[in-house]
Amino acid sequence: MCSVKSWSCDDVGNWLKENGLEDYVPLLCEQHKVDGPALLALTEDDLKNPPLNIQVLGHVKKLSLKLGHLKEEDIECRLKRYHVADTVIDGFKTSRKRFSNFYDRNNNDTQNEILKPVLCFIYALCVSFLVAIGIVVCDNRVPDIRRNPPLPDLFLDNVAFVPWAFKASEIIYIIMVSIGFSLSIFHKNRSVMLRRFFYMQGTLMFLRLFTILLTSLSVPGVHLYKYCKKYTGVQVILQQAVHIISGIGLSVGGVRTCGDLFFSGHTVNLTLINLTIIEYSYKTRIRHLRILTWLLNLFGMLFILAGHEHYSIDVVVAFFLTYGFFMYYHALAYNRSLMQRDAKRTRIWLPFFKYFESNCAGAVPNEFECPLFSWTSFKKRLTFYRDNYIAV
Repeated sequence: MCSVKSWSCDDVGNWLKENGLEDYVPLLCEQHKVDGPALLALTEDDLKNPPLNIQVLGHVKKLSLKLGHLKEEDIECRLKRYHVADTVIDGFKTSRKRFSNFYDRNNNDTQNEILKPVLCFIYALCVSFLVAIGIVVCDNRVPDIRRNPPLPDLFLDNVAFVPWAFKASEIIYIIMVSIGFSLSIFHKNRSVMLRRFFYMQGTLMFLRLFTILLTSLSVPGVHLYKYCKKYTGVQVILQQAVHIISGIGLSVGGVRTCGDLFFSGHTVNLTLINLTIIEYSYKTRIRHLRILTWLLNLFGMLFILAGHEHYSIDVVVAFFLTYGFFMYYHALAYNRSLMQRDAKRTRIWLPFFKYFESNCAGAVPNEFECPLFSWTSFKKRLTFYRDNYIAV
């Protein structure tokens, strides 16, 4: 039954005989050469209208009903073969409890699933290096604070400068990175989680590169101006860019810049990690973790502003841009119809999206496992040992 599409006309004839419709074997199999694929494509209108033109209404309804059952059984068999559950394909619901595997593992895609997050990491790293070069170039263009004082800002004008606040935001960032990395280790679909994170991070940073190059704003705090240095020569600029990358762009790593404003890279990374943790964790079992990451995200942004490292608009734009881009990307990844409808625009704005999401068939099931061994396999072995050895 699982290979209806491979049926010959003789197989269709046998199926008709098994269902008490042997009178139509000459019409369908001998005269019109209906094989398996053609049988699945038949509709009730095909049966009633020429060239089949079956006149007996009872036979039309019976044959239509049997065809419906056959199509449903064929779909269920294909679902079993591809290990998919609890979804709807061509309008037929399966009776499984949940997704057991949302990828087609028969495509021998294991190597690609390992390669994709690596490529995304390389992409994010290359973009980060370009952003570091852009930051160094931007530092050379920062306006003199004596002629261009900080711009009016509702938050900064009313909240005093807190010297330790920016380092506190970076400590929060390190904590969130640790949480996200730990989650990715034990997530069953860690390759999907990591590749999406790095691809979105690289794309957002690429957009940030244009903003810091196009417009140079005066520093939001007087304390920042002492970090504005002039770098001349390609070699010096590249050396400083390498220094920024080696310190991961953090002041706790010894990196201090002053011109990378509009929009906040710290806010982008904080928000992106927060949303990734929320998306790829249990919705109810670890609800406290989700609340914690949201609080860390909000306090991290607050500390960035309290340290007068960015204008308020930098943080607000970075937060909403990251949130909107995260939701749009996952909406495309989880919905094939949207992916196909927006294919042309996606190729322009997300040129690598089709490759990275080529085998996506729905939302990622949030399941966890030990990366060193399968817990299910371990329990089976333990049960086998108990039943066959301890009992003896």
